[in-house]
Amino acid sequence: MKLTKIVLHAALAFLMCGCTFKKEGTKPDHKETTTVNVDEIVIKATKQLDLQSKVAEQANRIPRTVTPEGEMHWTGQQFDWTEGFFPGSLWYLFKASQDDIWKTRAEKFQALYEDHKYKTTNHDLGFVFNTSYGNGYLLTENEAFKEVMIVAADSLSSRFNPNVGCIKSWDVDRGWQASRGWLFPVIIDNMMNLELLFKVSEYTGDPKYKEIAITHAETTLKNHFRDDNSSYHVVDYDPETGAVRSKQTAQGISHESSWARGQAWGLYGYTICYRYTKNPEYLNMAKKIAAYIIGQKAQKNGIPYWDYHAENIPDEPYDVSAAAITASALLELNQYTNDTYKNEVETILTALASDEFTAPIGTNHNFILKHSVGSIPHKAEIDVPLNYADYYYLEALLRYKEQYHEN
Repeated sequence: MKLTKIVLHAALAFLMCGCTFKKEGTKPDHKETTTVNVDEIVIKATKQLDLQSKVAEQANRIPRTVTPEGEMHWTGQQFDWTEGFFPGSLWYLFKASQDDIWKTRAEKFQALYEDHKYKTTNHDLGFVFNTSYGNGYLLTENEAFKEVMIVAADSLSSRFNPNVGCIKSWDVDRGWQASRGWLFPVIIDNMMNLELLFKVSEYTGDPKYKEIAITHAETTLKNHFRDDNSSYHVVDYDPETGAVRSKQTAQGISHESSWARGQAWGLYGYTICYRYTKNPEYLNMAKKIAAYIIGQKAQKNGIPYWDYHAENIPDEPYDVSAAAITASALLELNQYTNDTYKNEVETILTALASDEFTAPIGTNHNFILKHSVGSIPHKAEIDVPLNYADYYYLEALLRYKEQYHEN
């Protein structure tokens, strides 16, 4: 397959630019021989997302996954927690190449859901707006992007209950959540929405957003984790007293199992919290979660099965999205731990780049990675590509290049 001029330009720019951009933390003190050919991987990813972008532009919709029938599944138009990841991936390609085609595309796709910044009925505003508008603002300093983030942070903050000390994850008056008997459910995924609040406090100078994020992190630290440092998926609270009502799962195999992506969310979330607070308690929690994940046998070359306690391992689906999130989180954690997790990161990235998990160019509806899982209990998105797996994979690749390949 021949490269288009756009992709060739982006690929060459990536090779030349050295991927210099704003850093989350401090680089490790030393560099060793690296084993991951990031340049080659990102060039292939660029080809794939160029094809996907063209299809998405024709449909004027955002790719999410592939249906069981093998058709493209687009994000929902009302609100979809995954809608920020595709434009976020395009921002990462702009970051890597400085080719304006990716900037133009990212701006176009994120504009499709800008009015969702007013949504107060969902906690995933951090996922949606930090991955897209947040990356866009860091790269362009477009003040309009910052204003979108501030409005989204206000909407997210409206879900905070000071009695509980958490942001409410799901409303429980409709949908499948209504049948669970929950009053104030908080999921481990919600740790990923805190970065939006931390950033907006920095942008505005208003501490209220950061205070909400810290309170949520403290409450989650207290109630979500078991003695072995694995986490529950859902903790339900009494909204009047803040008392814990139950500890359950919605996407794992059982209430006491370790849903793989949930463990990755916790790792990433507490690493973020340490970045913005330098509270050693958060760093310690991130290290404990990392040790738990690395110590699990229910994985192959760092790629976990969808739940570490799934019943039929090795005949269970992998969740590549969990691996990509973990790799990206460990790379940031490396910056605070003197490169502790470099070998684990290289194992994951090498596996993800293999033919087993990377789709040939022009296949897989032009998603980069194969073999992720949305929710097996809900019989949804099983062994399919997912836009957020691609997003965190690209993030991990660019972080790896920055840490180990810059001159």
